[in-house]
Amino acid sequence: MEIIKIVGIGIVCTIFIVLLNKDRQEIAIQLSIVAGIVIFLIVLNKINSVIEVLSELASKSNIQSFYFTTILKIIGITYIAEFGAQICRDYGSASVASKIEFAAKAIIMYLSIPIIFAVVQTLFKIIP
Repeated sequence: MEIIKIVGIGIVCTIFIVLLNKDRQEIAIQLSIVAGIVIFLIVLNKINSVIEVLSELASKSNIQSFYFTTILKIIGITYIAEFGAQICRDYGSASVASKIEFAAKAIIMYLSIPIIFAVVQTLFKIIP
């Protein structure tokens, strides 16, 4: 079971981070980032499977690939921003974390403009 491996990595890294945080905070930060990347790599296979299924559903429902790609980018931005913001919060930089979240929201809003435009156009076609 992958979740046991993930939880084990998380607990072991947390113990090391707590021990290193007193004397070697720079190594603790690096260990935290590496742990996050390792956990991401473990679940990457599952993420690829989900993307394949969603891609197949999008092609069967005649959704343009541009919209599907945009939605995947938005999901990716969300996860990456959350990862970065949590690392900043873990090490006492809540202000930087909030800036990362703000930037992610702005980028997501920018990317969603074509989708919002398509939805509005569709509504105008439906409503007389």
